[in-house]
Amino acid sequence: MVGVQAALGRLCDPAAEVSCHYLVGADGCVYRLVAEEARAWHAGAGQWGPLDDVNSSSIGIELDNPGNAPFAAAQMTALELLLADLMARWAIPPEGVLAHSDIAPLRKIDPGPRFDWARLARQGLAIWPDAGPAQFDGIVFRDAARRFGYGDWPLPDLLRAFRLRFRPWALGGGDARDMGMMQDLATRFPVDRVIACA
Repeated sequence: MVGVQAALGRLCDPAAEVSCHYLVGADGCVYRLVAEEARAWHAGAGQWGPLDDVNSSSIGIELDNPGNAPFAAAQMTALELLLADLMARWAIPPEGVLAHSDIAPLRKIDPGPRFDWARLARQGLAIWPDAGPAQFDGIVFRDAARRFGYGDWPLPDLLRAFRLRFRPWALGGGDARDMGMMQDLATRFPVDRVIACA
């Protein structure tokens, strides 16, 4: 969508069969579109760990951004306030805050490479991995990715989804930094712990 009004039009159109619980405009205005207790069709087909119906067990937030532009300060502030409130009321741990690109990397890239996940992590609103040295091994990387929550996708798609969130400007094949970060995520934030909290 080009702009928040176009997004509102589509997200509120029953014929579109897509919506979300909240839309955060670039100006920081937060629109509540679906009651938190109700299912919203924001994730589509996706998976996180054993959950293959993400729409039924999540609160969907969309951001007014084309995907390749910086996120406005007012928008980030509004998102942070919204996340803090939702996480407190629903007992959502920081590792339970996911990108659409995490759960459906073959179809989705949002919130995109310019989104500041590290900023959210510094406030306890998301997670960020440490990067211990480790030699890249595709089989070990995929196993760690599954323990963290990623689906059983081909290695190039898995690496792209991981990097989109944690190393958006990294190029080339998997390297030691990817390996160390993924192993850290799998060790500290295994998906079975998140699912148990949800």
